[in-house]
Amino acid sequence: MSSKALSRRKFIGAATVGGAAAASSLAAPAVLAQSPITLRMQSSWPASDVFQEMAQQYVERVDKMSNGRLKIELLPAGAVVGAFQVQDACHDGTIDAAHTVPVYWYGKNKAASLFGTGPVFGADANQMIAWLYHGGGYEFYRELTQDILGLNVVGFLSFGMPAQPFGWFKEPIEDASQLAGLKYRTVGLAADLFQAMGAAVAQLPGGEIVPAMERGVIDGFEFNNPTSDSRFGAQDVAKNYMLSSYHQASESFEYIFNKDTFDGLDPDLQAILQYGVEAAHLANFSLAMDQYSADLEKLQNESGVNVIRTPDSILQAQLEAWDKILPPLMEDDYFKRVVDSQKEWCERVVYFSLQNSPDYRLAYQHYYPDKL
Repeated sequence: MSSKALSRRKFIGAATVGGAAAASSLAAPAVLAQSPITLRMQSSWPASDVFQEMAQQYVERVDKMSNGRLKIELLPAGAVVGAFQVQDACHDGTIDAAHTVPVYWYGKNKAASLFGTGPVFGADANQMIAWLYHGGGYEFYRELTQDILGLNVVGFLSFGMPAQPFGWFKEPIEDASQLAGLKYRTVGLAADLFQAMGAAVAQLPGGEIVPAMERGVIDGFEFNNPTSDSRFGAQDVAKNYMLSSYHQASESFEYIFNKDTFDGLDPDLQAILQYGVEAAHLANFSLAMDQYSADLEKLQNESGVNVIRTPDSILQAQLEAWDKILPPLMEDDYFKRVVDSQKEWCERVVYFSLQNSPDYRLAYQHYYPDKL
């Protein structure tokens, strides 16, 4: 550094050269010795959950892309605050960041569920993430968090989750009428949906589900996927696992940062935090496809779980229940604007997808005729 500075300044007086060289020699060690910035991130997941592994994939990518300049200390649910309290903790600076889902703070505004676990207009989770980027979704998200709720946070979303199973039951649910009076665990607008179908809903974090089932507090439940479900012992309290549902068909992870902390970072580090979310999207999806499918096989073959596809009549009843709960919610101007935007997006995007996509079920049955 000193020799280059001297070369560039060879026409400047000796005193000036000496001063520049001295300043350079003093500044260089300070830059080289700069410690990495460490952000403390808490998730909404137990340490053993696959979601914690997915959060770790993000942490690893941020570390590598920043060449070690930016470190994230990842903590599990309960390390600092409860699973449902991470947004508040980010807002007030108790933690720097959180890995969670928007539905966990829908108690503040039901429109939070529209960024995951909202009504289904035909699009899958990845198509709804595309709405965030190209359909105006991110501006709606910013409006809700910062303008309406006044939260001191910045957030990004990724990993379009496979549609969540209908749930775990002691006896199969063959008709929607069986939900009447059933004590059922879910979260977000899915709670409104199942209440409209007659269920008595309890909203519980993942770590509290199995104990609640053992005590008879609930009769059935859903969480998210075969890997998470099996790791917390769902198969020990119920043996009927019903896949396919419209109650949470398009959820995604949410990465929240304290806005003051985020704004205080250099622009390149801000970009790494933002676009690292996109890198984690692919990493998370790939891990999910491997783990979810393998663990579903284990549940069937090793744990004696009866895996059932939810009857179409129940799916239709769910759509009709969505039609009941949406009109009063859409009396709120913001909620209506978001839903209208999503419906407009889905009409165009899903039309293309359905017209363009071949029948993958037909191809699967051709090569594995005895599986389905």
